Amino acid sequence: MRLLIAFFLVLAAPVAAQGNDTKPVPEEHKLAISRHSIDIVGGKLDYTATAGLMPLLTDDKQVRARMFFVAYTLDGVGDVSTRPVTFVFNGGPGSSSVWLHLGTVGPKRVVMTDEGKALPPPGRLVDNTDTWLGASDLVFIDPVGTGYSRPAKGHKQAEFSGLRQDTESVGEFIRLYTTRFGRWSSPKFLCGESYGTTRAASLASYLQDNPRMYLNGVILISSVLNFETIRFNVGNDLPYVLFLPTYTATAAYHGKLAPELSKDLPATLAEVEKFALGDYLVALAKGASLAADERKDIVAKLSRYTGLTPEYVEETDLRISIFRFTKQLLRDKGRTVGRLDSRFTGTDRDSAGERFEFDPSMAAIDGPYGSALNDYVRRELGYASDTPYEILTGRVQPWSYADYENRYVEVQSSLREAMAKNKNLKVFVASGHYDLATPYFATDYTFDHIGLPPELRKNVRIQYYDAGHMMYVHTPSRVKLANDIKRFYSDATPKPQAGELGKTDGK
Repeated sequence: MRLLIAFFLVLAAPVAAQGNDTKPVPEEHKLAISRHSIDIVGGKLDYTATAGLMPLLTDDKQVRARMFFVAYTLDGVGDVSTRPVTFVFNGGPGSSSVWLHLGTVGPKRVVMTDEGKALPPPGRLVDNTDTWLGASDLVFIDPVGTGYSRPAKGHKQAEFSGLRQDTESVGEFIRLYTTRFGRWSSPKFLCGESYGTTRAASLASYLQDNPRMYLNGVILISSVLNFETIRFNVGNDLPYVLFLPTYTATAAYHGKLAPELSKDLPATLAEVEKFALGDYLVALAKGASLAADERKDIVAKLSRYTGLTPEYVEETDLRISIFRFTKQLLRDKGRTVGRLDSRFTGTDRDSAGERFEFDPSMAAIDGPYGSALNDYVRRELGYASDTPYEILTGRVQPWSYADYENRYVEVQSSLREAMAKNKNLKVFVASGHYDLATPYFATDYTFDHIGLPPELRKNVRIQYYDAGHMMYVHTPSRVKLANDIKRFYSDATPKPQAGELGKTDGK
């Protein structure tokens, strides 16, 4: 009955007229509702899938955009106040939610090899026995311009393409969904990946200050909350330091390090991290005043830790940018390494140049996920549209960071503020050792400088995985992530206190 009521609320609310009259529901506002089941460890889950467009309205009740979403709710839940709901999105900017949806979180996943490599096309789906649905209802959101989400007639994409604009529109979607589907009493979580973590941190503060929605948890997968940590700009030496441990992990994976460094990778990474924030950071800070013998020692260590020759390290002025590394590491073999996942290798037309022609780790997942999604929404979810589903698009560009002119974008302060105001807010961070888009050490650095007091720092949990940006394409990492998330939900979801149920405060 709850689902049926929610269904009619969604249909009626956007089109209510003055007085008692109502207008017919536009075809594009109707929802596709279907029921499914999946067998997971511990039993069977019966669930309802809801796919469709949520209209965002102007102050005068005109549609300004329609946002596509797919929601999965567990059947048979009598009291939704005990059932968490998680709002999930990817990043880009310009990415739909397909990667988390069909990679790890949802009840279906794209079939890949255990290492995460693509099988012959087209991509196909299987039941995801590692789905998070056992712990939380799930709502996958495609921001305006991605997926099937589009601005309405008379409105432009620029109204939604920016950090602030995106936060407001996604925040409004979350408010509307929570209201129309009766989830204000439910424990609420956000889950974002890549730029989606930037969005999630911004939303955590925005939701608290606007609809007064306090969250129970924020899940950050392959996090970037401070762009200074990943922007290789002249005068900003920080990324060279923070990318170094991932260069080391990558070189070890591809057999480019000395045997003694490869046999115990955790110990080696600890050694490199200490060097990076110690002698290496000091050397870069000294610039031209670095003594010749000091420089020679730094060159030797960088060569040892990256698998690059001392001559090449010297030619980079001790500053190895990401695309130089991905092109140079296996140049002698005519191969490049991936940015999203440096375990993957590709082949360019030739071995010249300073950057690869394409990211081989992106190429491995792009096709399978795209074809699987387009088939799935029509055939299994029953949602039909001839609008192209934008998997990863440039239509959202240019992206506005107007509020951060003349400085690096950072939302770590937004997350810190949200955690300071809501001392029960828990944060889970997942980082891949082979992620060269948002390196794990950059994330560690960000949280070490977020400014939380010790009692709140305990609310942050960081886990590491032996894969890349989308660590879940790697089967052991997907299983580990699912187990880690299950524990996180358990810890972050409130438990009824003794005597709380039925309490009347003496009235």
